[in-house]
Amino acid sequence: MRDTIGKAGRYLLSGGAAAVVDLSAFAALLHLGLVIPVAASLSFGLGTICNYWLSSRHVFGAARSMPGYLRFLAFATLGMALNVGLTTLFVATTPLPPLAAKTISIAAAFVFNFTLNLLVVFRPPGSPSE
Repeated sequence: MRDTIGKAGRYLLSGGAAAVVDLSAFAALLHLGLVIPVAASLSFGLGTICNYWLSSRHVFGAARSMPGYLRFLAFATLGMALNVGLTTLFVATTPLPPLAAKTISIAAAFVFNFTLNLLVVFRPPGSPSE
């Protein structure tokens, strides 16, 4: 349990850096005139590159590799669907400005992605679940 809490703390830092990349790119893409779902998708993609780069080594102690990134990306795509869907939903149905909606959506995707990374993506082969 202590190991999971430590990983969650480190993932919060790497995810925080990825969130800065995601939000910055999202704001820039909106400024360029892209529609919210496209801007949210592209910025999330940039955030996943940052997140994989930092979390593979510093959170989960895994070597970086293209197959590892592709596995990470496959599961991150589920997180992206949650992130983009919530962002779009919040903007369409609440008075939240797009950046606030995106921030809330990032938080939801963070919990979802950490859980998948811990239990599936970076779980050592043959290891028991924590």
